[in-house]
Amino acid sequence: MALKDMWIPTDFAAVFPQGLMLVGAIEADEEFSSDRNAPKRQKIDMDREGNGSRKRMWKATVMDPAGAGKGAKNTGLDITFIADVMPSPPADEVAPGFRPIVLEGLMLKPRVTGNGEFKSIGFYIRATGIKGDKSGARVNNLAADKAA
Repeated sequence: MALKDMWIPTDFAAVFPQGLMLVGAIEADEEFSSDRNAPKRQKIDMDREGNGSRKRMWKATVMDPAGAGKGAKNTGLDITFIADVMPSPPADEVAPGFRPIVLEGLMLKPRVTGNGEFKSIGFYIRATGIKGDKSGARVNNLAADKAA
């Protein structure tokens, strides 16, 4: 199917009307290696055919307040950031380890979650940065957008 690797750009406010809370820190997304002694390597946004942005991948865990009444399964989400520099949240912590964030360049890709007869549709979630970020990740994204 031609659409299997398609990321769908979307508006942050439409997907997360109550915003998001970053839980903990943003970290490098590392490749899996069965060799425990092998050096850790950060993932790059590129598939086996060489398609992709070739930017580094970062991971974070967020909480969606809109899902709070629907159970823990609908509250915690994993986000992948695609940027040369690790995004940095601009806001101060509202509680230890919790920062409000607004994602920029939000993209979704549908996937099947669950197993057996309890399957449902979930989403892989990607973003290019965080609104108000001063780490340099946003500057690089603007330069890339102008060059394209």
